[in-house]
Amino acid sequence: MEMKELGNIIKAGKEGIEIRDRGAVASVMDRLIYEAVFSDEERKKGLLLLVKEIAKACGAVPASIQGLYEDMGKSYPGFTVPAINIRGLTYDSARAVFRKALETKTGAFIFEIARSEIGYTKQRPLEYSAVVLAAAVREGYQGPVFIQGDHFQLVRKNYLSGPDLETNYVKGLIAEAIEAEFYNIDIDSSTLVDLEKPTLTEQQRPNFEKTSELTGYIRGIQPKGIDVSVGGEIGEIGKKNSTSEELKAYLDGFRDTFRAGKGLSKLSVQTGTSHGGVVLPDGTLAKVKIDFETLRHLSDLARKDYGLSGAVQHGASTLPEDAFHMFPETGTSEVHLATGFQNIIYDSASLPAGFRDEVYTYLKTEFAKEHKEGQTEEQFIYSTRKKGFGAMKKKWWDLNKEVRGPIMTELENKFGLLFDKLKVVNSMDIVKRTVKPEIIKKEIPESVLKEL
Repeated sequence: MEMKELGNIIKAGKEGIEIRDRGAVASVMDRLIYEAVFSDEERKKGLLLLVKEIAKACGAVPASIQGLYEDMGKSYPGFTVPAINIRGLTYDSARAVFRKALETKTGAFIFEIARSEIGYTKQRPLEYSAVVLAAAVREGYQGPVFIQGDHFQLVRKNYLSGPDLETNYVKGLIAEAIEAEFYNIDIDSSTLVDLEKPTLTEQQRPNFEKTSELTGYIRGIQPKGIDVSVGGEIGEIGKKNSTSEELKAYLDGFRDTFRAGKGLSKLSVQTGTSHGGVVLPDGTLAKVKIDFETLRHLSDLARKDYGLSGAVQHGASTLPEDAFHMFPETGTSEVHLATGFQNIIYDSASLPAGFRDEVYTYLKTEFAKEHKEGQTEEQFIYSTRKKGFGAMKKKWWDLNKEVRGPIMTELENKFGLLFDKLKVVNSMDIVKRTVKPEIIKKEIPESVLKEL
């Protein structure tokens, strides 16, 4: 886009951003965020920072959900917060989320991206947060915007071969995310649980000690005036179901170990799901069975005995629609949703078959080594197609409006259904009461300011 055009509708300088024409800013956002995402690395960073500062000046402010979750720890409000992972068509998808949120007066929802997704979708934290905030400006959304680092996980094999190296990698990712204004971080050191130990406390010790260390690190680098919301995890997703004894061993151990300010706001548990669902040989998904009574019991325990917002459910987006009402009924505080949205994009009748085939051909060529013995081609494609977003990102963004529009309508309908089933409709008021966003100004590079 012509940057001088932007310079006519905003005033930008060392002191910050002043919006002269909010409507005009929204109308140029499509072009500005596209140019930011696909510029060379140095200019890209500057433009992404500019987008974020524009968003804050327009009233869309990155925020921690800590205040709401502290309130949930005292009195459960009857809703479950959806945490939405967006792997592809991120700007359009985020716009669809904000449109539905404005329509339904929903304020309690999170955008998130996991450590693994940052890699294979080629969306570093700064890009992800800027794209989400650009979408908020485009749709006229004002208020706190919750952006989360999901599954900031210590990879077990990496940790065992080099504990300091793996820990420092995760610390580096945390620092990058907080600098990009992810004020919600989920630490997953459940991979370090040692089931060979004789007691639950000793089994969970590597988990709670590492969570304590990383939470302390977060508290040391978080901006003044912001308490980053930090989540822990006791059950590696896809493995055996969590128990109340494990929860107590972990949270008691964390409480005895952590001394650096506010502790955890929530706890991820395992109740029968797996990430992405289980795909059958014909490419259809196996039915998922969640142990909702375990989820209810663990949420109650986390809330009543430890003051947390409740338990968090992962791997739920491929559940049947008639199951989602159970999350607020069982007191679940947060549910993570990813693959279901990806499936809507890939399986939409509006996605050109030729483009879909192009992506699948790329996957079959580049990831042939991941094709496991005994796996059908449908199973292979289903398990790897999440990796079709990163390397082909520009081609996804370049799909014409006639393709993207109907897909976004499908997604928007899904977001509306989830907001309704999870009972977060009309949650703007409670978010406004419990969350007071703190605007942290970031310096826009001189090279970008000169373009305006």
